[in-house]
Amino acid sequence: MRVLITGANRGIGLAMAKQYVSAGHDVMAICRETNDEIEELAEQVISGIDLTNDAAVAQLSQILGLCLGDEDKIDVLINNAGLFKNEILGELDVTTIRDQFEVNAIAPLMVTEAILPFLTTGSKIANITSRMGSIEDNTSGAYYGYRASKAALNAFTKSLAMDLKQNDIAVCVLHPGYVQTRMVNFGGDLTPEQAAAGLIQRVEDLNLENTGSFWHSNGQALPW
Repeated sequence: MRVLITGANRGIGLAMAKQYVSAGHDVMAICRETNDEIEELAEQVISGIDLTNDAAVAQLSQILGLCLGDEDKIDVLINNAGLFKNEILGELDVTTIRDQFEVNAIAPLMVTEAILPFLTTGSKIANITSRMGSIEDNTSGAYYGYRASKAALNAFTKSLAMDLKQNDIAVCVLHPGYVQTRMVNFGGDLTPEQAAAGLIQRVEDLNLENTGSFWHSNGQALPW
């Protein structure tokens, strides 16, 4: 099985890459900056990719065409790269809000479209979201850009699930949990390894019957 992961050079993305490789699968990594860990793990590292740059994302199809043979396909696409900022009323920063929409919502959609030619019957797409993107689950406010960008990602994913079902491609959004990563200053409840194991299991469980689902990495179905 071949797995393509964005943001695979650190945190949850790197932990997932390690576990997929340990299970005997090939991993392709897309990241802005590479490092020794992902270079040693991955079958192929595509670095220097700014997912907010339309031209760079459009080039992914060409790059993958050079990396893969005519018969090679991607079995699992994991859109993992993300950006986390906080905004509160009275101190709103429209720039950070826009940046989060670009990275968290628009980029995964455009990456998916660029990679569609390399998916096949039975391929799966998992977009890493957050339960903070749940409108029903919002009981504390703030985080305007992050919440809204993840809600947008959730909406994009639901449409992808409907559109790609006819191609026998299943799609879901997954909340990893509160994970000890740089994004949250390592203050989470789960290690990246624990979150990665749960996320990988959810991808394993994904099929055309439950496509379009929103899950916690522990298997809990989350409200939209």
